[in-house]
Amino acid sequence: MADRTQPAKPSSVSIERRGMLFVLSSPSGAGKSTIARRLLLSDDRLELSVSVTTRPKRPGEIEGDDYHFVDVPAFKDMVGGEEFLEWAHVFDHRYGTPKEPVETMLGKGRDVLFDIDWQGAQQLYQKAGNDVVRVFILPPSMDELERRLHTRATDSDGVISARMDRAAAEIGHWDGYDYVLVNEEIETCFRQVKTILDAERLRRSRQTGLIGFVRKLTRD
Repeated sequence: MADRTQPAKPSSVSIERRGMLFVLSSPSGAGKSTIARRLLLSDDRLELSVSVTTRPKRPGEIEGDDYHFVDVPAFKDMVGGEEFLEWAHVFDHRYGTPKEPVETMLGKGRDVLFDIDWQGAQQLYQKAGNDVVRVFILPPSMDELERRLHTRATDSDGVISARMDRAAAEIGHWDGYDYVLVNEEIETCFRQVKTILDAERLRRSRQTGLIGFVRKLTRD
């Protein structure tokens, strides 16, 4: 009988794979940014796509870590130079994903995390469909979403009202995503997102080294 007290040996097999663009979207306050931060802390194979924005820097934000902060003319120049994979207007400010660093990470087999809205997700899918996995996170109710926005205490009542109006429109695009989750409890939702990420990494189409591995396997 096998000795069940011995831990399994770690696999020494490494198969080359292409990275993916892993998109998280949700209405403001539904939890995507919290889950994104937890994913980055728990997974060293995942890197955040740092967006370019025209909005002012908030206290504590770091240039290059949170966003690349530029003025409107510079942003328009980047749009004209086709330097973005996607970009959108959100609450009077512009946000965009710079193309070059994402393509570099993807080519190295790194997975890139995107915390973007439905407009950005749609543009990204149009440009890189096979590499994109889209996850949309819903609140358990609109009342709970509004409660969470008030609990954050970062926005005025007027801004929260505008976010609630926008949330209804954003939720209407849920069917443009590969996976849709309800964030009733953050720990459960985080585990579900992590499960999706792990499963998508195992897709045959992403494992570019499988052909060579199987050929070698059948020759040995």
